[in-house]
Amino acid sequence: MALPAQLVEALRQPHGRPIERKSDWRFWKALLREADVREVRLHDGRHMAATLLLSEGVHPRVVTEVLGRAQMRTTTDTHSHVMPALGRDAADHMGSALWD
Repeated sequence: MALPAQLVEALRQPHGRPIERKSDWRFWKALLREADVREVRLHDGRHMAATLLLSEGVHPRVVTEVLGRAQMRTTTDTHSHVMPALGRDAADHMGSALWD
């Protein structure tokens, strides 16, 4: 699943730092209106992005870096609801590798 180009652009900062809520708040709201989705807090969008990335198999270390967090444990603890599904997916892959 590819992220929409506008979302990728919204997440990209020239200095590589995490998005600053105050400076990007208006852009976030305009992006939500243009995408015709309900309004959510920028923090909720951040949580959703991390959850989607993890559920698509992106390694937690990479998600941690995208979010600008110092510790991978924060990512895995915060988004632990996604981790059991990833474990099942890994088991399915292992089963396919061994028996298919």
